[in-house]
Amino acid sequence: MTVTQVKVPPARRWQKIALRIGSFLLLAAIIGGVLNRVAGSLEKSSHPAGFGRGIIQGALMPMSLPNLLAGRDITIYSQNNTGVAYKIGYTAGVNACGAIFFGVVFWRFSKLRRASLEQKPAAGPEA
Repeated sequence: MTVTQVKVPPARRWQKIALRIGSFLLLAAIIGGVLNRVAGSLEKSSHPAGFGRGIIQGALMPMSLPNLLAGRDITIYSQNNTGVAYKIGYTAGVNACGAIFFGVVFWRFSKLRRASLEQKPAAGPEA
């Protein structure tokens, strides 16, 4: 049984890569804008940030990098917090976001590796 491979032209491949990068940056900008608005409204509150807000800000923090690189100032950590509870929530949010991101990346790499191993012909003596 033979497997037919479809070759993607290099120009189209670069278009797909550019589209993915552009989509990621657009999503990051939207999340950063929402994060900045939410942080601004929450900072006006007299209540200190707790565990739940720490998880949310920690999970959204990695997505603020493109905005910070573009020069937009985004609040990624609440100065008015409850202390240890907020810091534990923030750390849990950052780690959960990282686990999801790297889990997806490693899953895709293992999927690509399995596909490439399946396409290689078995090495052996030819009769």
